[in-house]
Amino acid sequence: MARITRKELKTDKFALEVEHTVDFFEEHRSEIVRYVAAALALAAIVVLIFVYRGHQQSGRQEALAKAIAVQEAPVGQGTPGAPITFATQEAKDKEAIKAFSELASKDSGTDEGYISEYYLGCIAADQGKVGEADKRFSAVADNANKKYASLAKLSLGQLYFSEGKAADGQKMLQSLVDNPTVFVSKDQASIVLAKMLAPTKPAEARKLLDPLRSKAGPVSQSAIQAYGDLPPQ
Repeated sequence: MARITRKELKTDKFALEVEHTVDFFEEHRSEIVRYVAAALALAAIVVLIFVYRGHQQSGRQEALAKAIAVQEAPVGQGTPGAPITFATQEAKDKEAIKAFSELASKDSGTDEGYISEYYLGCIAADQGKVGEADKRFSAVADNANKKYASLAKLSLGQLYFSEGKAADGQKMLQSLVDNPTVFVSKDQASIVLAKMLAPTKPAEARKLLDPLRSKAGPVSQSAIQAYGDLPPQ
């Protein structure tokens, strides 16, 4: 499996504008099966924006917000200022899986149901359950609206690379480069694809990153960092 690390989005969750989401994350974990967490972090930001900015707070949204709060809760005894904490990652995952599973079952076919399905895929991937992660991401990619489907496709593309299915992964990520959404921009998809191609196709990775290095803001920063990680020519 290729090594893909967990990332953390460095911005204010509630101030972030969805239309300007980009991939500028930092390494947080080093385990091999951490290939979907960049998208997970992005999904958390996007979902929270819609949940808390929505004009109509339905029961589904409230339940989803509670489930996300569990997923985002810190692990460790007595974390200062945290409304929810868990002693172990295992305890946290168990509670999150329960909450998201109830939503995915009860609200199947709704945005909240697909978001829950997506989160369950991310948790499964973090636990090394590749088959389950693939199944859940595929369900969202094939059935959810274009915005949420693009997040699932971003995760699937990285999943395929991690499984050694580079051709499938490249095809999936390239489809996002060619057809970006408000949740997955062309720049973000290009940078993720470049990172996946870097070990085996550095020339293609450079071609993707070159036009992004001169852009202003975090896109340029992320592209320059990814470019610097490429093997020497």
